[in-house]
Amino acid sequence: MPLFSIVIPCFNAQKTLAETLDSIIAQSCSDWEVICVDDGSTDETREIVVAAAKNDARIRLARNVGKGPSSARNFGASELSNGKFIAFCDADDIWAPYKLEELQTAFEDKEIDVVYGQIAFFKADPTRAKVFSTVPNDVLTIETLLGENPVCTMSNLSIRKDSFVRFGGFDPSIVHNEDLEWLIRIVGQGGRIVGLKSLHVWYRNTAGGLSSDLAAMRAGREYALATAATFGVIPPAASNAVHLRYLARRALRFDYGRTLALRLAFAGLRQSPTGFLSPPRRGVMTFVGALANVILPRACSRMLFSQ
Repeated sequence: MPLFSIVIPCFNAQKTLAETLDSIIAQSCSDWEVICVDDGSTDETREIVVAAAKNDARIRLARNVGKGPSSARNFGASELSNGKFIAFCDADDIWAPYKLEELQTAFEDKEIDVVYGQIAFFKADPTRAKVFSTVPNDVLTIETLLGENPVCTMSNLSIRKDSFVRFGGFDPSIVHNEDLEWLIRIVGQGGRIVGLKSLHVWYRNTAGGLSSDLAAMRAGREYALATAATFGVIPPAASNAVHLRYLARRALRFDYGRTLALRLAFAGLRQSPTGFLSPPRRGVMTFVGALANVILPRACSRMLFSQ
């Protein structure tokens, strides 16, 4: 039985999947299996997995056609995994080579259910990443998750297999923020989520409109808020302001037009100036960046913000 089961939902991932798999094969901890769950790809995704599996018996392909990434993760984690720990990874991200080794050490604390690390954001070359996530010192709370979720991506989440079974899987009906709703359920049921101040994942900034997805993102957040309410947590205005600041930073990072980040920043300031601007360095820099994005030439803005 492997120590880690790595679940990768795949859909038309031929451009990036091989690099993702290479980063897993390069792990200093070799006690793992990879389960690539294909959602009905029409490109060379399945062929890439089959070729990798021929060279490494720890890699295998499963099919879960047309059911979406949350269903793929549930299928891989609940029905196909053999490991003691489940590590999720997206088909376009890259892991640091020591990630699993550090997770193994962290999970020696039996009180920890979920572990995550730091994220670096990049477009083409991970070695040129200049933007990194912030890992809080404390165990995550629902309030923290509803503000500026420091986990950032599913590629940064690992959980004990028995904890996954106990807390339940992802809600496949949620299109955006399904990971946030899931994490809130874990914390609300007494789970402990701990961050490591160590770079674990290079997150690929890919094209895709935040503005066009805002409605789905808001709907997903409403699901998360509803779940939080079942545990008696109603976020204050300051928490909503921090979330809007997160969206503004995301709009800058992903180059979603000239004005969207500024509109989100103003919305956050209207919700709670104190919340948006705390801590001052993060809040002020976000607002100044959103303002500069409107004023500066596009090429300059992309060079500054879209890394």
